[in-house]
Amino acid sequence: MKSLMILARWIFVICLPVLLLTAAIAGAVNCSWLYTHGFEKYDVRQSLADNGLNLTDADMAGIAKGFIHYFNSSEEYISLTVQQEGKAVPLFNTDETIHFKDVKKLFRLDYYVALGTFIYSLAFSILSLFWRKEINRKKLARDTIIGSSITLGLMLLMGIGTLLNFDTLFYDFHLIAFSNSFWSAEGNMLLLFPGGFWYDAAIYIVIAIAVLALVLGGISLAYLARSKRKEQKKLLQT
Repeated sequence: MKSLMILARWIFVICLPVLLLTAAIAGAVNCSWLYTHGFEKYDVRQSLADNGLNLTDADMAGIAKGFIHYFNSSEEYISLTVQQEGKAVPLFNTDETIHFKDVKKLFRLDYYVALGTFIYSLAFSILSLFWRKEINRKKLARDTIIGSSITLGLMLLMGIGTLLNFDTLFYDFHLIAFSNSFWSAEGNMLLLFPGGFWYDAAIYIVIAIAVLALVLGGISLAYLARSKRKEQKKLLQT
């Protein structure tokens, strides 16, 4: 029984950074501001205009919403169109739609991992909070601090890697994550999502994860400090 509890605790510790990472990615995927902010920052409208597509800010917002809808839908291929001279024009070519299908698979995997680690972490936390409360609550707080510390360490490494050598890391990620070369298909995809867009997204995700880890670790530290003060107060009263 003791060995099982130790194993369960370490699984929780490992789950915590995985949960924070996958949850942050899922949040970024569904954040319309992240899309529209990137479109505006990197003057994507002008890039598309130079490529023959004249779009409004409303069109760009619609594209952002279209991506979010697609990644959360049962549609196999993305089918975004824009109005040009009264006609609906497909935004992406065949190669690009194949790549977005592959991207969608990765995001769905992220969702499943986030859900699985969340369910385990929630179940473990509830068990710790209500079974042998005084002992297990302290262990839960310590495990959370360990998990948060590991997360912060990983985010520090990711942040340094992103700042120093993002292009190489991004390129290597595509070679590992995708079994085909459609990720480099030429068309509006590369205009919508230039390298800077992904650099910013990576930085935002690292910062979000670090903040969440600090919050969880801070709450746990505060709980342990409060528990210690209570114990010291009881000792003084006896």
